[in-house]
Amino acid sequence: MIDLRLDRVSKKYRIRQETEIDGTRHGPIHKLRRLWRQSHEFWALRDVTFEVERGEALGIIGHNGAGKSTILKLLANITTPSSGEITINGHLSALIEVGSGFHPELTGRENIYLSGSILGMSRGEITRKLESIVEFAGISEFIDTPVKRYSSGMYVRLGFSIAAHLEPDILLLDEVLAVGDAAFQTKCLKRIKQLERAGTTIVFISHDLYSVKRLCDRVLLLDRGRIIASGDPGEVIKTYRHTSRITESKSDNGLSFPNPNPDPGLQFEVEQVDVLDREGRLKHELRTGDYVRFRIVWRAKEYLEDGGVELGIYSENEVPLIRYSNQPISGFDIAFKPGLNAVDLEFQQFPLAAGEYHLSVGLSRPMIAWLHRNDNFAAFSVSQGKIFKGEYLLDSDYSVMAVPHRWSQDIEQLEGNS
Repeated sequence: MIDLRLDRVSKKYRIRQETEIDGTRHGPIHKLRRLWRQSHEFWALRDVTFEVERGEALGIIGHNGAGKSTILKLLANITTPSSGEITINGHLSALIEVGSGFHPELTGRENIYLSGSILGMSRGEITRKLESIVEFAGISEFIDTPVKRYSSGMYVRLGFSIAAHLEPDILLLDEVLAVGDAAFQTKCLKRIKQLERAGTTIVFISHDLYSVKRLCDRVLLLDRGRIIASGDPGEVIKTYRHTSRITESKSDNGLSFPNPNPDPGLQFEVEQVDVLDREGRLKHELRTGDYVRFRIVWRAKEYLEDGGVELGIYSENEVPLIRYSNQPISGFDIAFKPGLNAVDLEFQQFPLAAGEYHLSVGLSRPMIAWLHRNDNFAAFSVSQGKIFKGEYLLDSDYSVMAVPHRWSQDIEQLEGNS
């Protein structure tokens, strides 16, 4: 049985550009001039056709601006297509922004009833599931406390827990696995897998390629509003990497990775990652056991007091080998300031064996939402250095995800940049 069908669906937006002749932005002259604003057409989707069978988990990937969010909005009935036909068989729920609709003055218990009702659950259904919702969120001690006193982690855990207890025929997911810490993310993934095994049809739109590969039966790759690949998750993700402009930047100056797909519309975006030696110079080669600093440079258009920065390293077959963020685990506070920002992730001994790898980067409101994420940021290679057995160089009892590392930030890093 087919639960979702898009048949030659297109979505067009008209982008209006306002020009200023004499700097006047107010008053009757400005209002009159708006009637003659220039505009052009922008096609977010062009002739997209696909079907999703009952109980199937479909992943949708692609760069920023590829059309992923437009598909989500169309399926959630937030907007309508310019042409084509969308068929939905069954009750559909969208798990997009967890915790939306919470009232800060209400307690956790009261917000469960409020949010659950907004999401389509009856009061009786919420009452039956209340204990399970609270247990899943792990906030039983604070369930009768106003949510304005919750930490950001508690807030989003409760929001996801409510949404995770929906029982729709079709579930839309959009980067929701970014919430909470690593343990809670694993819990969320298990819950989604339970829904899939129970026959729920899932559409998962994400930049997290590892989670897409684990969760989905089939993946679509979008590029500029069109489907350019469809099929096995591993093969489509491999195509995504090959069609992306990620290459090892090994110029005369050394290892430096610029953003392969910059998006001027983002408020926060990583611009480049540099691979530095102990003196702060670009390295020309990265070897096992080397001292190394990965410098993540990003641009912010507004101030953010508590920002999150993540750098990950994946193997060629999508296994996450290193994945560190300054918050919450490392407890290193970073404020995002308008203009260029930078932070260093330092390894006294780089732990990975010789081979091919790729970088992922992310900016976030820690444990709440991604501001920018790219799991396909750059490809690089590691040369043989220290000789050892196995995949990782570990001089003590550290696991791979706890390799000795240090975050650092020096305001002189960006002296003269703005």
